Amino acid sequence: MNYQSKVAGDPASPEKRGLGGAIDRLFEVTRSGSTIRTEIIAALTMFLAASYVIVVNPAILQNAGIPFSAGATATVLVSFIGSCAMGLYARSPILVAPGMGINALFAYTMVMGANVPLEIALGCVFWAGMLFTILAMLNLRTAVIEAIPKDLRYGIACGIGLFIALIGLENAKFIVASPDTIVALTQFTPVTLTFVAGFIITAALVVRRIPGAMMAGMIITTVLAIPIGRLWGDGSAFAGGAPDVHTLVNWSGLFAAPDFSFVGRVDLLGALQVAYAPFIFVFLFTNFVEALSTFLGLAEAANLKDESGMPRNIKESMHIDAVAALISAPLGTSPATVYLESGAGIAQGGRTGLVAFIAGLLFLPFLFLSPLLSLVPAIATAPVLILTGLFMSEPMGRINWADMEDAIPAFLAIVLIPLTFSITLGLSLAIIAFVVMKLALGKISEIRPVMWFVAVLAAMLVMQVQ
Repeated sequence: MNYQSKVAGDPASPEKRGLGGAIDRLFEVTRSGSTIRTEIIAALTMFLAASYVIVVNPAILQNAGIPFSAGATATVLVSFIGSCAMGLYARSPILVAPGMGINALFAYTMVMGANVPLEIALGCVFWAGMLFTILAMLNLRTAVIEAIPKDLRYGIACGIGLFIALIGLENAKFIVASPDTIVALTQFTPVTLTFVAGFIITAALVVRRIPGAMMAGMIITTVLAIPIGRLWGDGSAFAGGAPDVHTLVNWSGLFAAPDFSFVGRVDLLGALQVAYAPFIFVFLFTNFVEALSTFLGLAEAANLKDESGMPRNIKESMHIDAVAALISAPLGTSPATVYLESGAGIAQGGRTGLVAFIAGLLFLPFLFLSPLLSLVPAIATAPVLILTGLFMSEPMGRINWADMEDAIPAFLAIVLIPLTFSITLGLSLAIIAFVVMKLALGKISEIRPVMWFVAVLAAMLVMQVQ
């Protein structure tokens, strides 16, 4: 994916006039070896690849008590502001939106699992974003990242991926609780078979690398679910406390005013209690590592690097990513982060911030289309969650399984995050295991000071839940 930069005055890149010329100069499109047409196509591809977040993120936040319409409004606003800022300020072709995985931590682990009040949970998101912003401005990300062994980082990513997949299977009620085997396969019904068909279709589209495969899969599965409760099957189990509703797909209108009911509902002082410090750290750690690894991965794949070999405009990009995380809580959603789906746009030839800017603009219409989004049932979003878990599990192959002292903590992170149904607990136990392992082997010098602090926070959390 190498390209030859063209300089101003080059006969091959004549000075352009009008709006197109102004856009070209603002984003340095021609100098980056691209064209405005290519950047627009890349932006559309990127948006389609990541647009599932408009439905999936509010669906997850709804479990925490945030109304779907309010979650959709917050998701659209954060994605619009973060992506446009990434394009205009950082000049990077990278999309920003509420993170998948960390939203599960927010909804399932904090609010539902630990019974943290919703406003305090949003406060934790805010303070994590504040710390992330300070670290980004001070350029201290390297010290924090290096304190966490890479194998453990890989294990944490995989564990979160499996957790997301488990949530998807549970949301579709494909996997159910069992007193004999803990979990079990559900009975096959028209609803279950529709979910299976939707998953197969979505997976096939992803394998064939169809742009917008996940969104297309959700739409197709939604269409397949329309007859349920009307012609066959019973969807009352998905009615959310309204057993008289037997249909999965229910029309509630097309247009609606944005729902700002959760804007500003943040308890900043309550979130500063010592008991919530581990949650703030997990938000900070997850965003910090995910952002840096995404920047590095995309830069390597697309050769978007500067003269020193670092990702192009990494400092400015980290600033925007941090600020997007900071404004997420006041707007009413879990933290925003950079998206790996940005690679879809880069693979289409996108090279400049114009890609992220246009992709951000494409989110705006959905401020007024939230009723349309609520048509999508849980069995349609479940395949997306499962495949997202697959994508997040990719680092598993990079773990050095031959080195047991590093492989054991990584393995614990992989299995304990989904099995405890808690990202925080699984992460905390894996970190404690790493420190204990090094102590038992007499390798105290390999434990960095930051890691000691992290382990103390993890131990505090584990003791709190006992």
